[in-house]
Amino acid sequence: MKNRLRIAIALSIVPQILLVKWMGSHPDFIEKYYSNGLYPIISKFFRSLFGWIPFSFGDIIYFLLALLAIRYVVVRRRSIRKRPIAFLINIGMVLSVAYFTFHILWGMNYYRQPISQKFDLDLTYTKEDLVSFTEQLVVKTNEIQFQITSDSSQAVKVPYSKKEIFQKTFEGYETLGEQIPFLDYSRPSLKKSIFSLPLTYMGYGGYLNPFTAEAQVNAKLLPFRFPVVAGHEVGHQLGYSAENETNFIGYLVTVNNDDIYFKYVAYAYALAYCLGEVQRIDDKLFNELYTQLNVGTQNNFKEVNDFWASYENPLEPVFKSVYNTFLKANNQAGGIMSYNYVVSLFVNYYKKKPL
Repeated sequence: MKNRLRIAIALSIVPQILLVKWMGSHPDFIEKYYSNGLYPIISKFFRSLFGWIPFSFGDIIYFLLALLAIRYVVVRRRSIRKRPIAFLINIGMVLSVAYFTFHILWGMNYYRQPISQKFDLDLTYTKEDLVSFTEQLVVKTNEIQFQITSDSSQAVKVPYSKKEIFQKTFEGYETLGEQIPFLDYSRPSLKKSIFSLPLTYMGYGGYLNPFTAEAQVNAKLLPFRFPVVAGHEVGHQLGYSAENETNFIGYLVTVNNDDIYFKYVAYAYALAYCLGEVQRIDDKLFNELYTQLNVGTQNNFKEVNDFWASYENPLEPVFKSVYNTFLKANNQAGGIMSYNYVVSLFVNYYKKKPL
């Protein structure tokens, strides 16, 4: 490739960024012409193309690209030292192409209208609202825990394989799509990540591959969390980028499943976020609410904490910091904390539809 063309492609990232930010300031336009126009066509095409493959094709592509990048640096290390500017131009060219591809295939969804508008939800709530809803969740979670185990001190064991959980997630989306048409899901492409062990050490439950439209779930996750994470990643696949919104979608599809274990997982998931928010504002009240939980559910929460604690490592904060920066650069000002913003969706959704 001629040097001028390489430079032009590399420099094109600047007008691309400006264009994306300008378009991002018009969420109505993005919602109509991209998120509900171009993106569903692209996503369904790639889901049809790769969904039938039993393993993650995107993970294989990532692995091969990493190998090629390492080989390139090793083989051309002398020319890189001699011509560092040419090397930087090549890197810029790759970044420019990746930036363009990412935003065309999925990334513009970061700038769509918030899902709260579709549900006509307010995003503010009082401490009283939060406490009242959390108390309701405690009652509901205790009720289902006892219904499953007949023993308030016994942790719930979700009896399904990861494959069965995927199938039940699809069934849950069929039910949810009938109630909420804009969350209708077809041509599934939901898979266990080949990189589940590294994902666990990085502290991640899953991700969407924006280049192949495959929803990836960390296969090492406990069954107690696996259903909502599967639903969360499909939410990304449907074009919802904000983490609080896909947390909400993951909850909705899991709690609307006919399976009692899924309902328990969903209520406990929402409860964990609400208790976390209560703890942030009133530690004493948090302790009072937590002691009202059945010991079995407390044990389930402890299992999750112990699972992640067993994979803690010095690099995890680095990965989280990088992802935090990525989210902030893509219209999620709260960064990783945006996951917790799901509480406002929970509280205000159930103001309209009580438990």
